[in-house]
Amino acid sequence: MSTPIYERPTDLLRTLIRFDTTNPPGDEAACIGYLNGLLQDAGLRTTLLAKDPNRPNLVARLPGRGEAPGLVLQGHVDVVTTENQSWQHDPFGADLIDGMVWGRGSLDMKSGVTMMTCAVLRALAEGHTPAGDVILTIMSDEEAGSDFGARFLTEEHPEQFEGAKYAIGEGGGSAQYLGDQRFYPLMVAEKQVCWLRARITGPGGHGSTPLRDGAMARLGSLLTTLNSNRLPVHVTPVMEQMLPALAEHAPENLAAAALALLDPARTDKTLDQMAADGLPQARSFDALLHNTVNATVVGGGVKTNVIPSEILLELDGRVLPGFTSDNLISELQDLLGEDMQFEIIRHDPGQADLNMGLFPLLKEIVEELDPSSVVIPAMVGGFTDGRMFTRLGIQNYGFLPMKLPPGTNFGATVHAADERVPVDALEFGLRAMSTILERYGQVRAAS
Repeated sequence: MSTPIYERPTDLLRTLIRFDTTNPPGDEAACIGYLNGLLQDAGLRTTLLAKDPNRPNLVARLPGRGEAPGLVLQGHVDVVTTENQSWQHDPFGADLIDGMVWGRGSLDMKSGVTMMTCAVLRALAEGHTPAGDVILTIMSDEEAGSDFGARFLTEEHPEQFEGAKYAIGEGGGSAQYLGDQRFYPLMVAEKQVCWLRARITGPGGHGSTPLRDGAMARLGSLLTTLNSNRLPVHVTPVMEQMLPALAEHAPENLAAAALALLDPARTDKTLDQMAADGLPQARSFDALLHNTVNATVVGGGVKTNVIPSEILLELDGRVLPGFTSDNLISELQDLLGEDMQFEIIRHDPGQADLNMGLFPLLKEIVEELDPSSVVIPAMVGGFTDGRMFTRLGIQNYGFLPMKLPPGTNFGATVHAADERVPVDALEFGLRAMSTILERYGQVRAAS
């Protein structure tokens, strides 16, 4: 008898990588169909839901004992492009070399989908009935904004997640190092997408005649102001937990800086000093303590000898938990002038309240599996599908724990060339995920 797939996570991951699900266009149907077959063959009832038939989403519910709320395990199978990247190995070849699986999606996030799928199949095969329903949700389109995946499911089919209170997905869990200390950051919140467009106007005219204070000059002034200033400091509840937890175990110089960041009167000066000292955390902490914007797209002008009277500027705005798009726009107007108007291109509101009810269980499990480690709550500046589930009142945790070896920075290959994952780290993550399903619903997980 062949070894069941849930005991061969490396084989499953390699199979998933070989499906080219580059987004755009995505074309996740074959990959989702393969996973659907595995789950159905094991005896699980599954549901396929799609906004586009080529981009389906899979929902499978492992029934629980009804003693705890539902737990969503959510992940995506689409991946970013490999175009214009120089890979040592075929990005869709899934080569196994020196204990590592190479390929696009090996980290983001087909490894996570592998952990979740194997954990559910193992629980089913071993006859384990979790305290609450486990809702395995495998989606399309995270890499392009979730419109065909998590957004579609949570807006059009919220009944699939009825009774769920917690979700686990990507966004945290890979081991990081500060000195000799190994950390596992557990994402409990993420910033909100708030993309903006500004219309900058001014006098136009013939390019042969000098013109001052036109739209181009206003654009230059605006960009210079954004480059030279931060928006106001906000120390959110997540950072009030994350920074002291980090400081407790970090090297002395970083620990002192982390605590100083908690004082809004000292935050910006401390960030500047961290950057001057070469501390790599300065940039990420900057994003986690401010609402932010980056100018990303400029459009204007149609002819070399015509001074444009209008320029369109697009800004990638990210809003902290507990704040709104109005807060961001107000802060920008305080900085740039009340006459500056902004149009919202896209805003995905996030969670307002933080529910740490599942954190103690997740922390306990990882620190049992890796006793020398520390698990800390964290926030990320990017977005994941988890933001969509929070709108249903489901607290999302970004947590796919992988025990990465010291001296490595595999996170640097996410979305880049030579993405790869150690087999040992994948197997560690599966042990953690299986243990979560076994222990979910114990007293420590209640809130």
